[in-house]
Amino acid sequence: MPTLITPIIPSDDPVVCEIIRRVGAEYGAVGEGFGPSDPEVACMSKHYPMSNNSQYLVAQLNGIVVGGCGIAPFNNSATTCELKKLFLLPESRGLTLGEQLVTQSLDFAKAQGFKTCYLDTLSNMTAAIALYEKLGFVHQNAPLAGTQHNACDVWMVATL
Repeated sequence: MPTLITPIIPSDDPVVCEIIRRVGAEYGAVGEGFGPSDPEVACMSKHYPMSNNSQYLVAQLNGIVVGGCGIAPFNNSATTCELKKLFLLPESRGLTLGEQLVTQSLDFAKAQGFKTCYLDTLSNMTAAIALYEKLGFVHQNAPLAGTQHNACDVWMVATL
């Protein structure tokens, strides 16, 4: 199956929004304190300009957008970024797209000069957590101060 990973463009916004909300609902990430409820979800391309040390990548499978993943400064930090909104449709899981998205996002973060990367997620997202562990993320006992996603129950940090 041909796959392609590219930076998000405005025409991707509606399908990426739908994917984030649909997959979020699949895992119970609905409502205040969860990433799928962030206002940026409606227009991801606007909120992840590469000129702002941020990037959102979309994954395509057979020419159809099936998910994405982003990097952005954490609370405007110059040294800590956040891995944001890794969501993949069920039919695209298990094909290494998640690993490719995260790896490319972390490579971008390093190139921007970030030293650490934070993420928060849910304990029922076990495949994602296993991927993060494989890629060097370490569990934390609490979220970083200033996180927007206070409903999440897993917090991890990686040294870049």
